[in-house]
Parts: sequence; structure tokens; C-alpha cells
Amino acid sequence: METKNTSKNSKTKVYFNNSCSICRTEINAYKKYSDENIEWADISSDENVEIETKKERDQLYRRMHVLKNGEIISGAKTFLIIWKKIPRYNFLYKFFNKPIIFPVFNIIYEFIAFLLYLKSKLFR
Repeated sequence: METKNTSKNSKTKVYFNNSCSICRTEINAYKKYSDENIEWADISSDENVEIETKKERDQLYRRMHVLKNGEIISGAKTFLIIWKKIPRYNFLYKFFNKPIIFPVFNIIYEFIAFLLYLKSKLFR
């Protein structure tokens, strides 16, 4: 019997910066509770990430990215995708996906991501 490819069981690939200690710590927490439906790609060591995402290395360092259903999603929305796929973090998805909350979360994410990007640029 063939199963339908839904958002809960379709493969998702997360592109993250493992050379960033903050990023690595957070992703490692997600990895503990994720299943085979999430693949993790370290942009600091995986040579194929630029080809897969069609983004330059510098763009990849600027934000977290997710490949879902053939589409690259960047920024704060990637957290929603990850949280929705990992049952332990569904409460975060439900909270941050609210119309009033997400725009604020997005602004905070962009600020923090920019600071981490500048930090990574200094040490690359």
C-alpha cells in the first residue's frame, strides 16, 4: 500500500552552521528527538550545500535554511518547520506560529542571526 507524502512524513533537510557553537547546541538538541524524516547538513563542511540550495556559501551562513518539498525556506520559518516535525517541540510551533507572535519572533531571529553571521565571518 502506498502512503501519501504529507508534511508530517515527508523528508526535510536542514542546512545549519555547525561551526557556530550556539547553532550546533540547538541543532544537537533537535537531533536527539528527530527521526529519519529530517536530514541535517552542516554548511561549514558539506561541499554539496551550495549546489543543493542554489545559494552562495555566504548566504547560507546568514540564515538557517530548510529544503522541504523541493523548496528552500530561509530564516525564522525554518524553526516552525523543524518544531512541527518533532513532537517534543510541537508546543513551540503552536506558540510561535500565531499571527501576532511570528512577526516579532522573525525580527528577533533576524537580529540574532545577523550577529551570529558577523561572528562566523570573523572566524572563517
